[in-house]
Amino acid sequence: MNQIKTFIQKKLEDYSNEETWMVIGEAALKIIFIIIFTSIFIKVGKVIIHKIFKLRNQSTLIRISERREATLMKLLANILTYVAFFFALMMILEAMTIDVKALLAGAGIIGLAVGFGAQNLVRDIITGFFIIFEDQFSVGDYIQIDQFMGTVEEIGLRTTKIKSWTGEVHILPNGSINQVTNFSLNNSIAFVDVNIAYESDINKAERVLRELLITLPDKYEDMVKEPEILGVQTLDVSNLTIRVISETLPMRHFYIARQLRKEIKQCLEVNGIDVPFPRLVMYSRNDAELKKEKSEWGV
Repeated sequence: MNQIKTFIQKKLEDYSNEETWMVIGEAALKIIFIIIFTSIFIKVGKVIIHKIFKLRNQSTLIRISERREATLMKLLANILTYVAFFFALMMILEAMTIDVKALLAGAGIIGLAVGFGAQNLVRDIITGFFIIFEDQFSVGDYIQIDQFMGTVEEIGLRTTKIKSWTGEVHILPNGSINQVTNFSLNNSIAFVDVNIAYESDINKAERVLRELLITLPDKYEDMVKEPEILGVQTLDVSNLTIRVISETLPMRHFYIARQLRKEIKQCLEVNGIDVPFPRLVMYSRNDAELKKEKSEWGV
């Protein structure tokens, strides 16, 4: 008990000492300054990164695709943030009179032990590095990973964020990415099936469609070239089907297909070409035919 009382009295004397409060105040000011400086450093660093990538448009030596540019900008901004926070933490510990060198030495030994149990984390980081290095996909690409499909929002060294068209954001560990389908690397193909009634003139239908398709690339800039009529695709019960295809910019085939359907529908109406409707054929037999069938069957 006497030792506890002595310890408490010593601490009270220390905290009542003016020099102790000066040290505490100085450490607090240092910590505040470190936090403010780190925040400013991160903001300035991100601005510099954006300006560096803007300069590539004015340079003839370094050319980077817009896809890769967005990916590298976000990755470098994340790395800058992680590094700045790490050094800020070290400086704060040093301001609190904690031996950082001994802490780092101990952390190295602990990290070696933890590393054996953090194999998934290491795999995520290695996979993320190769995804970025090999440019498998970039920010803004429309991809599919397993059952997840959407636009790449962010690529980090550990995770990848994919936003689906309905708004959900899927966060996937890079180590779990085994197979990727990238829809944004090459041009897409929009195809439309046009149903024509058998009573209509198929040659006239193809002619008016060709006259229409020639004018569409000037109207829709997402079309890479003039749409093409492949010919008769199917012969159904009440109509035949003509298939039209159009090469578009990546992932613009859904929009162009919708516009093609509208343009084709209006064109066929103007030229008097019937679009088939569902038909039901009813066959009625007379009494003589029924009696004849009954006699043949011995009824």
